[in-house]
Amino acid sequence: MRVDAHQHFWRINRGDYGWLTPDQGALYRDYSPADLAPLLARYEIEETVLVQAAPTLKETLYLLDVAHHTPFVVGVVGWVDLESPEAIDHIGALTDDSYLVGVRAMIQDIADPEWMLRESLEPVLEFLIDQQLAFDALVRPQHLPALGEFLDRYDELRVVIDHGAKPDIAGGMYADWAGQITALANRNPNLFCKLSGLINEAGPDWTVATLKPYVERIIDAFGPERVLWGSDWPVINAVATYDAWVAASGELLEGYSKPELAWMHGDTARHVYRLP
Repeated sequence: MRVDAHQHFWRINRGDYGWLTPDQGALYRDYSPADLAPLLARYEIEETVLVQAAPTLKETLYLLDVAHHTPFVVGVVGWVDLESPEAIDHIGALTDDSYLVGVRAMIQDIADPEWMLRESLEPVLEFLIDQQLAFDALVRPQHLPALGEFLDRYDELRVVIDHGAKPDIAGGMYADWAGQITALANRNPNLFCKLSGLINEAGPDWTVATLKPYVERIIDAFGPERVLWGSDWPVINAVATYDAWVAASGELLEGYSKPELAWMHGDTARHVYRLP
């Protein structure tokens, strides 16, 4: 069974999405399960992990409600203000819902590149470990040095790097990113990486050849057992389509064995997120 390990839904009139403005073009509209279902059916993708797109607790509750009414959604990665005095209580309440499989921090939007190392976060992160929840890290390359120290501090926490840490593919920045990704992968076996979102970082002129060295580096560094394939739909619609990413990733993953593809297309996600 295939799993899309990273997709979103949103309703603009909820008011959660400060980043979503009319100049976002194709993204500035509602996206619902009815929009995604035909795409999943086309490629025989049976399950998805629904990921937060707004830094509000209300959006997480909305996504959990969607999961209860959407057969293909098997897990939700939500959001909690990890610096709030009530963070542990909020996470504890959310874990009453079996669909919650992880929490994501939108670190790319936080000015302090070492935010994740603040001592005030330690009790909450330890609680995530106790609750066996994954931690999705939405980071950029400048956050990777701090992420290394973070992994040393919380070595039992299952950490997922979203979108390969969003390398500047359009700008041709590769060497530093590749070195840091490899070092991090070797640093902690509880670190995983999503093969998603790379088309957006490559921009509208993306090609399979442009993506290839980044995809190869991620898989070589982590191994298929620690890589999760995801679409980042509908964010991908800003520069491409679900169909284009399925075709491109299919070409990029040619040559891998069936067991290796099974890991990347579903088994890793089931392991990381403890999916049913």
